Amino acid sequence: MEPMELVGEGNNIMMKLFKVILVALSLMTILTACSPEVGSEAWCKELKKKDKGDWTANEAKDFIKHCAFK
Repeated sequence: MEPMELVGEGNNIMMKLFKVILVALSLMTILTACSPEVGSEAWCKELKKKDKGDWTANEAKDFIKHCAFK
């Protein structure tokens, strides 16, 4: 195998890795953009619909802080 062939294979692997990382970052951006901001009116309504047994400790704390006394 010649040295130039190895470089070509390395570039191919790097391009595939770059594409996977780009897709992963795009999906993360899309998924987080769909969630309402913590403390917003939409977030409070969404949490009120959710079963209280399914709330995390942080969600409960944020609900008390942002939604309970409005």
